[in-house]
Amino acid sequence: MGNERVRIKKSKAAMYRTIRHNKPAVFAILIIVLLLLVVISVDGKSLSEKNKSLLEQKSVLEEQLKQEEQRTKDLEEFEKYTKTKKYAEEMAKKKLGLVHENEIIFRTDDGK
Repeated sequence: MGNERVRIKKSKAAMYRTIRHNKPAVFAILIIVLLLLVVISVDGKSLSEKNKSLLEQKSVLEEQLKQEEQRTKDLEEFEKYTKTKKYAEEMAKKKLGLVHENEIIFRTDDGK
């Protein structure tokens, strides 16, 4: 029984000794963990800012895409119109000054 008490006292002393020896290691690990948390939070903020700017760019590009699609439709309609006889007559009148037979042209004082 006496041996057990001595052994328990020695084991408690050894335990306290290891705790005292491990304190610098525990503090070092704690500092490393805190540094990692700081780095992760800073990176998270920069990523969220980058995400916001990318979302803004996305909305701008989507608007430009809609405008270009509308422009493409307009150009397709204009292409169909240029293949009509009406367009050919208008261009002949405007650019070449041609008229139909028996058509009378009135000019104003300014020459147009």
